Amino acid sequence: MTTPPVGPDDVAAAAELVAGVARRTPVLDSRAVSTLAGGPVLLKCENLQHSGSYKVRGAYVRLARLSDEERARGVVAASAGNHAQGVALAAGRLGVRATVFMPQGAALPKVAATQQYGAHVELGGDSVDEALAHAREHAELTGAVLVHPFDHVDVVAGQGTVGREILEQVPDVRTIVVPVGGGGLAAGIVAALGDDHPQVEVVGVQAAAAAAYPPSLDAGRPLTVPLHSTMADGIAVGRPGDVPFALLHGRHVPVRTVSEEELSRALLMLLERSKTVVEPAGAAGVASILAGHPVRTPAVVVLSGGNIDPLLLLRVVRHGLASAGRYLQLRVRVDDRPGRLAAMVGEVAAAGGNITHVGHVRTGVDLAIDEVEVGLQVETRGPQHSGEVVERLRAAGYRVTDA
Repeated sequence: MTTPPVGPDDVAAAAELVAGVARRTPVLDSRAVSTLAGGPVLLKCENLQHSGSYKVRGAYVRLARLSDEERARGVVAASAGNHAQGVALAAGRLGVRATVFMPQGAALPKVAATQQYGAHVELGGDSVDEALAHAREHAELTGAVLVHPFDHVDVVAGQGTVGREILEQVPDVRTIVVPVGGGGLAAGIVAALGDDHPQVEVVGVQAAAAAAYPPSLDAGRPLTVPLHSTMADGIAVGRPGDVPFALLHGRHVPVRTVSEEELSRALLMLLERSKTVVEPAGAAGVASILAGHPVRTPAVVVLSGGNIDPLLLLRVVRHGLASAGRYLQLRVRVDDRPGRLAAMVGEVAAAGGNITHVGHVRTGVDLAIDEVEVGLQVETRGPQHSGEVVERLRAAGYRVTDA
């Protein structure tokens, strides 16, 4: 049997290093998620970690173990945001010069935060994988030490301190649900469990648009897959890391996928029901439970990060409202006569809908000369209420062409 590249002793040593640097984040009950899962579910709030995610744990362990000569050369990293901030924070603590490559589309607040922690930021590529290629080139040209976001034993050991804390905080845990990109966090938790906790299952979750692990696990080796657009940029990685893959494959960790709609609904649920702000990648575990994926309880879901651009948050909340059936978009044909628009709006109000936007189309090949098409955006209480609004309009004689 192959010896795992990282084990409980490595995680214990990492825990000593990050003590006083990484915050011991709380574990909070979630009645809403527990109801969906059919048993107790707790949230491990790494969104409350220093720098806004668990990434500072692995970054600090990696940098703390560099030699004096390596520290003098500086470090380079690549990230969409969370690893960038973790490296920048760790480098600042240890007095190491840091350069971070981030994708061109990286969220501006993440870029600004990384710079404020003291790192020099370079934008390059359209994805984390492309930014990582730039970081490798920089390392070769300058001699800077590459701090990989997930594919290094020290980084995995550092991330494993999350799992070590979970075992201490929830000793009867049966399932740990973890967002997965390259796999460093899930692998670290597997390492923390070792062979002493066979009763605990680790379950990974990826965005369906960026899911390299399911085919890789089926093939028995890391595969590179094409990436599609996803709001979960923090876990949009095209190839599993070799070190994490060995751990996840060795423990037969299942990796499930969730849609963009499930991610946005999960983020909205966390905002509304748990009063917790997370980024879409950080909500992946909750999205899996919301999607109906079974878990053994008591379960702990890791909220891996909370670094979300406020503008993206606004869009995701609207997307989540629409996915949950609470944000209704209608196109209604109305006779082009005085008072008809007001009457139609009155029907929506009488049904309890709240109109947030109205638009008119007066000319079109499929419109009669005496009618207009009105586009409505309506806030509702959910799918059933949305249906009631539509049915009331139709019962009043209005032609609803799209809902």
